[in-house]
Amino acid sequence: MAGRLSGKRIMITAAGQGMGRAAALACAAEGAEVLATDRDPGLLSDLSASGLTTAQLDVTDADAVARVGAGAGDLDGLFNCAGVVVNGDILDCTQADWDTSFAINIHAMFHVTRAVLPGMLRQADRTGAASIVNMASMASSVKGFVNRCAYGTTKAAVIGLTKSVAADFVQRGLRANALCPGTVDTPSLRERIAGAPDPAQAERDFVARQPMGRLAVVDDIAPMVVYLLSDESRFMTGQAVLVDGGVTI
Repeated sequence: MAGRLSGKRIMITAAGQGMGRAAALACAAEGAEVLATDRDPGLLSDLSASGLTTAQLDVTDADAVARVGAGAGDLDGLFNCAGVVVNGDILDCTQADWDTSFAINIHAMFHVTRAVLPGMLRQADRTGAASIVNMASMASSVKGFVNRCAYGTTKAAVIGLTKSVAADFVQRGLRANALCPGTVDTPSLRERIAGAPDPAQAERDFVARQPMGRLAVVDDIAPMVVYLLSDESRFMTGQAVLVDGGVTI
């Protein structure tokens, strides 16, 4: 039986761990030919052994992005997953924090999308469909959170970029949607919890803000990535899609 992404070629950034890895495996399980990228090639080794195509890519290196994008061919799908969370309010946020957040969360997405978009448009011209999924967050233009100045600002920009691409290319068969998860239990989150003055309290605080009473796991979010990359979402574009455990009820 053919998978939901059978015959599709999909590129995923930050696929070495966490949400990117879960999405890469989920897309491959649905029949996609996946190009999994990450700045740490060691995190990609088991994906390569599982039959996925892998490539080292630092998404903040515009030249490297251009090279990998040129070699990716005409893609059916792109999941821009790379991101970073910087803690703090506007008074805590240093220029370095601000610059790093923009470099990884939005500038990289801009460069990756530009690099592969011509090929995606060619593919859309042939097949009638291509799809971009951009990792945003509930902490964005959707909702403000304490101590998320740089993060929330850049994730709001992700939603704006997504809507811009969606509006510009809707008549070419290319769709773009932003995924806005709640708090997901990933290695990145575990690092932030471990770095808190009171890690146990930090974890309780993260759990408490989800009305469902738990953190999301990557397998709560990956099915939405598959859906947005598949033809099942063919009449959906320019949306900020919330999977947040009820935070924004």
